[in-house]
Amino acid sequence: MGKVMSEESKNKLAHDLGFGAKVEDGDWSDVTTGEVGSMVREAIKRGEETLAAKTRVTGKIDQNGE
Repeated sequence: MGKVMSEESKNKLAHDLGFGAKVEDGDWSDVTTGEVGSMVREAIKRGEETLAAKTRVTGKIDQNGE
């Protein structure tokens, strides 16, 4: 299975959620399961918002994400 999120996206999301300092060195071992859960929820929320915005513009849902 391929990557779901780029490292850049994960780092930005961690910073947006307030724990980016923990991962600046590339080590995610100090991130709590709660913080990871917050990242997952926020990534899903942002993805849904992007899809909804695209659907409003195009008037259709593209199941392939294109």
